[in-house]
Amino acid sequence: MGLLSDPNRRKALTNLLTRLNTPICIVCYLAAIVWFMGLAFEPFTLRTYMSENAMGSTMVEERFSSGERALSLAKEFDAHKRKAGGMPVEWLVKAMQARGLEVFTQSFSRKLPFPDENKERYMVGGRNVYGILRAARAPRTEALVITAPCSPGNSNNQAVGLLLALAQYFRNQIYWAKDIIFLVNEHDLIGMQAWLEGYHHTNITGMEYSPLQGRAGSIQAALALELSGDVITSLDLILEGLNGQLPNLDLTNLFYAFCQKLGALCTIQGKLQRNDWDTAEGYTHAAQTMMLMVLKQACGRSWGDHGLFLRYHIEAASIRGINSFRHYKTDATTIGRLVFVFCIKQWYKHHSVYFFSFCPTVKCYIMEVELICRCRCSCITLAFSVSLQPSSPGMLTVLTPVVISHLTGVALYLLPVHLQEMAVEHFPVSETEAVVLTAIAIYTAGLALPHNTQRLLSGEGTEQGWKVLKLTALLYLAVLLGCTALINFSLGFILAVTLVPITASITPHMPKALCALAMVLLSPAFTILYCVFIYQELIEAPVSVGEGWMLFLSVISQGILDHALYGSLVYPLLALFIYPCWLMFWNILFWN
Repeated sequence: MGLLSDPNRRKALTNLLTRLNTPICIVCYLAAIVWFMGLAFEPFTLRTYMSENAMGSTMVEERFSSGERALSLAKEFDAHKRKAGGMPVEWLVKAMQARGLEVFTQSFSRKLPFPDENKERYMVGGRNVYGILRAARAPRTEALVITAPCSPGNSNNQAVGLLLALAQYFRNQIYWAKDIIFLVNEHDLIGMQAWLEGYHHTNITGMEYSPLQGRAGSIQAALALELSGDVITSLDLILEGLNGQLPNLDLTNLFYAFCQKLGALCTIQGKLQRNDWDTAEGYTHAAQTMMLMVLKQACGRSWGDHGLFLRYHIEAASIRGINSFRHYKTDATTIGRLVFVFCIKQWYKHHSVYFFSFCPTVKCYIMEVELICRCRCSCITLAFSVSLQPSSPGMLTVLTPVVISHLTGVALYLLPVHLQEMAVEHFPVSETEAVVLTAIAIYTAGLALPHNTQRLLSGEGTEQGWKVLKLTALLYLAVLLGCTALINFSLGFILAVTLVPITASITPHMPKALCALAMVLLSPAFTILYCVFIYQELIEAPVSVGEGWMLFLSVISQGILDHALYGSLVYPLLALFIYPCWLMFWNILFWN
């Protein structure tokens, strides 16, 4: 305290930090990246565990022997789906009623802001079918959900068959302490969104749906089944939900423990568990798995029907059957036993505090809380080091480029959807292409606007003016990254890796052409493009430049669509905050 209270010592400390500011920032930046990637090394991670005896895998006898019946029901469902040309609602109602469930249906419709690439129509409508198995030994205040989406073609027929077989088997048990809801939803996430909004009496996305006639207790957990083949070699656990939300880590631990007990092969991110963590191959495998989770979480979309449950504070995950490993096979009976013990264990489950975690393997996890704290500390350090620069902010000097940059962001957020009809009339493109191309056009046009904003000021731009603007922009970026990390750490991490180096070093006195190229290559749009190529490499499906570009355009359209349909926050965050903040630094580079 004496060092800071003494004016002479405080001035000496300020001069020292100012002089060493650049090397300190470089060292911290590189150390943070190395430290983060080092977390994929197994000795640095935390091992999953069961915190209570009630969570152990030895407390329950797994019972389910209707695997063949499930496959038979899947074939029957497929036949009726082909006959009906879609979801066989009447057959599902009769099938659930025959198994002693209280059966209800829900109709819904949703007008899309522009045609989905997979649907190519504006209006999506359908019906959900769900049956409720009432608890025999409880006041029916809590419920579990088992859901299987009715997907087009042959997709997910086995999941619906297994769901019906489980309903029949569960009906014969008398010890259920929670209501169990068996749901078959149409149109995947759209149908699931309609059902959840109807169940919770909300309407946050403009969905039109009929009120639910039957209700159970407060939903505690949900499991979504995605089984599309007769041969399943492993069960992939999907955790990433809307806006980067994740379920409680206990759910992951529980599923992995029972997979081990039943001899089922459990994967995460579609990758097998490896034990050679002390080799280069083992570390690379863990790092790839971790980065896949980072990329999938950062995009903010729901990677399964379970992802929409997380918005309502319901612990949920999706189980996806994959056929990739020849030496393994998991039959429908084993999967049914897994679902059975999942429902049984919800009686005893006391949630841990681990909601923010990465999984480099299915038996290890990394706490995001530690990462968030370090990110916030780095942001505070950045803001403190910048505030050491002497300045006397002028309101007009700062306000004009800030306002124009954010108005450009508002245009990027609003105009692509609203101008699609005009674009279709004047150019030979579809509605989806019009939305994406309009967004790219506004994004590109924004590069020509902010760097001339100082001309609107009284007189020419001054040396003090760009310093004040940079101080404002850096503080803005530090707060923005810190807040983003709290909501979606993966997104905050990716943005920090790409934005921090160029924004911290940019000045008007640097070579314009070279720095402009560097800023464009590290802009938010190019960051998305890089993530597309990296993701394809990590899933071992590399693409050419042309294919990557088409995927990039698809990611943009899907991001806008996810925001309109489900409330994903990534697109408005990038358009209204990240892009305008980047434009403020672009303005600094071209300051006259």
